[in-house]
This record gives sequence, structure tokens and C-alpha cells, in this order.
Amino acid sequence: MNCQDHLYRGKDPKAVTRRWFFEQCGVGLGAIGLGELLAQSGFAAPTTDPLAPKAPQFTPKAKRVIFLFMAGAPSHLEMFDYKPALAKFNGTLPPPELLKGYRAAFINPNSTLLGPKFKFAKYGESGTELSELLPHLSKIADDITVVKSMTTDAFNHAPGQLLMNTGTMQFGRPSMGSWVTYGLGSESRDLPAFIVFSSGHKGPSGGNSCWGSGFLPTVYQGVQFRGSGDPVLYLSNPKGVDGELQRDSLDSIKHLNEARLEVTGDPEIATRINSYEMAYRMQSSAPDLMDLSKEPKSVLDLYGVEPGKPSFANDVLLARRMVERGVRFVQIYHEAWDQHGNLTKDIAINCKETDQACAALILDLKQRGMLDDTLVIWGGEFGRTPMVQGGDDGRDHHPNVFTMWLAGGGTKPGLTFGESDELGFNVVKDKVHVHDLHATILHLLGFDHTKLTYKFQGRNFRLTDVHGTVVNELLA
Repeated sequence: MNCQDHLYRGKDPKAVTRRWFFEQCGVGLGAIGLGELLAQSGFAAPTTDPLAPKAPQFTPKAKRVIFLFMAGAPSHLEMFDYKPALAKFNGTLPPPELLKGYRAAFINPNSTLLGPKFKFAKYGESGTELSELLPHLSKIADDITVVKSMTTDAFNHAPGQLLMNTGTMQFGRPSMGSWVTYGLGSESRDLPAFIVFSSGHKGPSGGNSCWGSGFLPTVYQGVQFRGSGDPVLYLSNPKGVDGELQRDSLDSIKHLNEARLEVTGDPEIATRINSYEMAYRMQSSAPDLMDLSKEPKSVLDLYGVEPGKPSFANDVLLARRMVERGVRFVQIYHEAWDQHGNLTKDIAINCKETDQACAALILDLKQRGMLDDTLVIWGGEFGRTPMVQGGDDGRDHHPNVFTMWLAGGGTKPGLTFGESDELGFNVVKDKVHVHDLHATILHLLGFDHTKLTYKFQGRNFRLTDVHGTVVNELLA
């Protein structure tokens, strides 16, 4: 899957390499003729479309992804990982040996322990243990895979979000959604392959880099949609511009861009052509997509949606409508779960805003026969400390252990995987690093994560860098 060895040879922009010319340009008469014949017959998309559907390396379990990203780091200790010992030793100091070499973000590691704030119970035939904060998720406990042994290298928000979304704490690397669309293309001709929503009070700390394409061609970056009104700005034509004038203008611009593409072979020109055409098609496809009033009342009630009122629930329902229409990767960022203080009140608000829609998505996909090949991911960038912050009602950032859950797409339903110690401080069984999660996601999509690469600055890069192991125990 190495897309491009060298763009130019020497300083002459016309001197593209022979290998790049034949693999990427598609400007030979034979390639054009064959591509058009196959496209017209329904066997292939036009060769000039960088988002044309592509075959994975092996038969996939999942064809598409919805990532529900809880930015700010939800507390696993209040939601998924009940610790009776933490309740027992509430207000006491942690064991000194536990803190050896430990580095916290903002608090003194010698802060006292804080017991869990909410009650837990076991649900479903699987006996999945969940907090009272999650009454809707508890009803589908047998449909989800809970991973209680996640770990990461970052303990501040921006680096942690970048690591979870791009595989590195550095800016400038492609996001997971970009890697997936680079590898698989898109099944939608009228919507972007990778769409992003941002709900909650603010956007993620990592900013647009969380869904950027990095050094991949920008056609693979996420396109941010708004939850109401025009999904993207300037989608509607200004006064005085009718459909005929717009089409004539776009055709002229496309002709000029194609002429320049033939001269330089610059993939960013192909991206520009694709984006203009996509924007044109979206003027008719996007309004229909965003019109939630067309959904039955039973579905609106299932998600807790109020059409016309922006919310996390609206975005989740839109995500389902998008993957139905062939969108490859949808990501929803819900900020903020960053409870350094006022934990009891604020995490309850977060769960009230998100729990119903998350569970509804799984039920809805299942009823439509889409859950088997749609991978749903829920989680944040890290966890929260067993030690208290903010008086007696807050927790600091904690990278050592946290919880995420998965559903559909070839994951094993009803499984609770991994364990933390009795205080919820470290992983003691079946550690899953962020790189391992990425390797497993790509495996479910039909890729060997070591072979989905892109050559940049002299070496092959990949989402998992030089790390990552597929967690086979999570696979159905």
C-alpha cells in the first residue's frame, strides 16, 4: 500500500518518475480507456478519483467506523471499573511503592485516595459491570466489548488526543480516519469519505490535527460538519449565482486544474478537483442527509433527538445516516470530560448527554443489519487518577490505565477484557496500548497494520509507527 515513492526527479516538475507515472497518473490513453469502460460497467470507479473504493489486504470484518471520542478523559473509576478497595481506603494515602517513578499532570502523587462516587451493578448474560450513570448502555451490555486495560504514553490532553487519533504525540501525522480512507477509499460519491462532528462545550485540545491528513494527500483529511443548518459553511449559492452559472464555472476551473495536473502530477491538484466536485454534489445530498425530520418518531425517541436543536444525539443519528450512505469514517468529539473538580455533578451531565444516543446507535445499527460490519468505538485519551484533586471531588489525568468499549465490526460481544489493580492505578492483566488498539482496528478493516504504509521523507510511515500488536482476544 505504499502509494508514492518520489513525486519528482530532480528539479524539473515535469520529470516525474516512470513508476509514479504509471501507478498514479492514469493519464495514459490505455489506462483512461480501460478505466472509463470499467467505470461505465460498474466494475471500477474512474481512475482519477483518489477516493474510489479500494480492496483491503484481506477479507475484512468491518467496512466502516464510527468513533465516539469523549475528549477530556472520562473517569473509568466512575463508569466502568468499580474498585471496592478504593472505597474502603477513601481518604488515605496510596501505598508508597505504587507511586515510585509516577508522574502526574497537576497533583502531588501523595494526594489521598478518592472512592468511587456512584453505584455499580452487573448487567446482561455477560455480567458486564457498569455504573448507574449508564442506564441505557446497561441494556445492551451483551452487545459491547469492554476493554478495562487501556494504557497510553501521554498525560496531557493535546498529546493524548493526538496519540489516540494519529498514533503519535507530534503534530503533522495522518489521523486514523485518514489512514482508513487512504487504504479503503469511499463508497459514497456525494459525501466526504471522512466526516467529523464536534459537540459539547468546546472542540478537542488537539484541534484540527486530530482529523488532519498529515503528509497524506489532503483529500483524505476529515471534513468537519456542523450539527444544524448548512453542514459546512458556504454550501448554499450566493444571490445571483444559479445552477447553470455554477456548473459552467466549475467546468472551466476543472479544465484548468486538469491541464496543470497533467503537467506537474501534483496529487494536491487532484485533491482540489475532487473537493470542488464533492462540494457541488453535496449541495443536493447534504440537505437531505441533515433533515432528521424524515426519520420516524420512534427513531428520534430512541436517540433522544430534537430535530433542529444541535446535540450529541443529533450527531450520532447523523453518523448512522452517513454510514448508510457510504461514508467510511465518522468521528464525533464530545468535549469536555475533564473533571479536575466538581466530578460528581459534571460527569453525570456528560453521561446524560451521551449515554442514550450511544446505546441507541448500537440498537439501531443492529436492527438495520449493519452492526456486523460497522465498528463502533467509544473512549477518550486517557483515564483519571485514583487520587483526589479539587478538594474532595475531582481526579487528575491518568495514563496508566483507562477503559474503552467497542461494538460490532467483528469484535467479541459481551466480553470484558483486561484488569487493573485493586485501586485502578495500573494494568495487571492483558495490557492494551493505544498502538495495539490501532493495530486491531486496522485488522478488523482488512489490513496488516505493518503494511499499510506511505513513504514520506525517505521512510515508510504507518499509523502504528514501529509498535502495535493485534489483540486477537477482542475478535469474534
